[in-house]
Amino acid sequence: MSKAHTLANLPDAETLLATLVKAMRPHVGPATALVGIHTGGVWLAERLHTALGLAMPLGSIDVSFHRDDYSSKGLHPGAKASVIPFDVAGAQIVLVDDVLYTGRTIRAAMNELYDYGRPDRIDLAVLVDRGGRELPIGARYCAYTLAEPLPDTQELVLARGGGQAQSLLSLMLKERPDA
Repeated sequence: MSKAHTLANLPDAETLLATLVKAMRPHVGPATALVGIHTGGVWLAERLHTALGLAMPLGSIDVSFHRDDYSSKGLHPGAKASVIPFDVAGAQIVLVDDVLYTGRTIRAAMNELYDYGRPDRIDLAVLVDRGGRELPIGARYCAYTLAEPLPDTQELVLARGGGQAQSLLSLMLKERPDA
């Protein structure tokens, strides 16, 4: 593992969240809807929604049924229901995820959103871009980009601690069990 990819020098997730809020604030308004992708993206979207003071209700999305590996791997055991409490047709939506990697999760999330209607615009906000893109997808709002892509054997995940009231965020490196 290169020095750029050690747990000790990962950026602080709470600091990255503040950076993301600052980048998004001038571009979001009362008609902007946030939709977090389960699980880390939902945690991040909850915090962004509060920090940005958005009026539109917060949505959450599970991409399990739209994953391109669904037919080979089946349904993920932790699948959750998508909740979109607003009219997607014509909406200005910011999809929120914790870590952008191949782009396949974002593609699946957009497919899921289109099941609810055709939004006017979809932007993407992520805490970290880890590199390794397989699809031409990029984030409009990104708090941090790794200098070097992580090896395929590792994943960068967002963790939440401190209970629901505090919901402190942190980044963790993990070895991928399927790698």
